[in-house]
Amino acid sequence: MKILDKLNRRIAQTRSFLCVGLDSELSRLPERFQKEPVPQFAFNRHIIEQTIEYAAAYKINSAFYEAHGAAGWQAMQDTMDFLRKTAPDVFTIIDAKRADIGNTSAQYATAFFDQMGADSVTLHPYLGGEALRPFLSRADKASIILCRTSNVGSGELQNLIVEEDGERLPMWRRVARQVARHWNAHHNCMLVVGATTSEVLRDIREEVGDMPLLVPGVGAQGGDLDEVLRYGLDQNGYGLLINASRSIIFSSSPKEEAQKLQKTMCAYMHI
Repeated sequence: MKILDKLNRRIAQTRSFLCVGLDSELSRLPERFQKEPVPQFAFNRHIIEQTIEYAAAYKINSAFYEAHGAAGWQAMQDTMDFLRKTAPDVFTIIDAKRADIGNTSAQYATAFFDQMGADSVTLHPYLGGEALRPFLSRADKASIILCRTSNVGSGELQNLIVEEDGERLPMWRRVARQVARHWNAHHNCMLVVGATTSEVLRDIREEVGDMPLLVPGVGAQGGDLDEVLRYGLDQNGYGLLINASRSIIFSSSPKEEAQKLQKTMCAYMHI
């Protein structure tokens, strides 16, 4: 089974493109979870149990765990183990934004793919394809590469104009083209494209065909869900994972928030 087939099967099963982001900032957890032996895992388990019927994927932002040393790593591992045991068909992402020279990248790939057991990891393209080869060569895992992000300062480098064979194009488009044409030999690549730039989302979809896009920025960051669905879906009605983190996990009812997003997504589906 190709790794992205797993993602598409889960999307079809849940009729949802929802990726729940487990940005479980320790200081923001309710008091009842703070008293648990592994607070972040206890909170994550609660969120997963509340949202599992509406979620195609879960994304663990490693920064919120790494900040707490061994305890944080344990919470991350416990969360991954819980997902594999209770919902093995769910697509899992470690949002670690890694990349380095080849032998270092190989260690990162081992850590997140083999030790953590994640289906995918987010990566920086800046070091080039050779540096990412330890990730890209894993046909059983997905590489999710930063392309056009949703943060305020993203255009500082991503909008720079570069030239390729006499054509002038923004850096984000050059990255999308490079991944689609050269790095996706195992059909295991995805791109990160922010929800706050719908016209860019449309152009990237035209550039990469049916390659799946992980789209952060819906919810707390102000991205428009309807625009993401309108411009981001591929011709087969797939091709999207729409991440929502704080707007779900720190809401008064994570289940209701996830259900509301899933209902909107379902209205756009023709699968």
